[in-house]
Amino acid sequence: MASAVELAALVGVGEVDIALGLAATAGRFAEDDLMSIVQHRRHGSRPADLVVADEAHSVQPGTSAWADFGRKPA
Repeated sequence: MASAVELAALVGVGEVDIALGLAATAGRFAEDDLMSIVQHRRHGSRPADLVVADEAHSVQPGTSAWADFGRKPA
């Protein structure tokens, strides 16, 4: 919350309030997430464009590339 107070001094309380609400909705409270949300909104993004990260929509590649790791070629 200290970083939110500092950010509010720079960009305004209203903007940080909106960003905190979006962060809560998206479950985004890692370091610099709040600043990222503020910057994203400044570029014209709408709250409806909010992306919520979850296990069903991961961008993490699968592990199949590692299937033969450590095996000797045939």
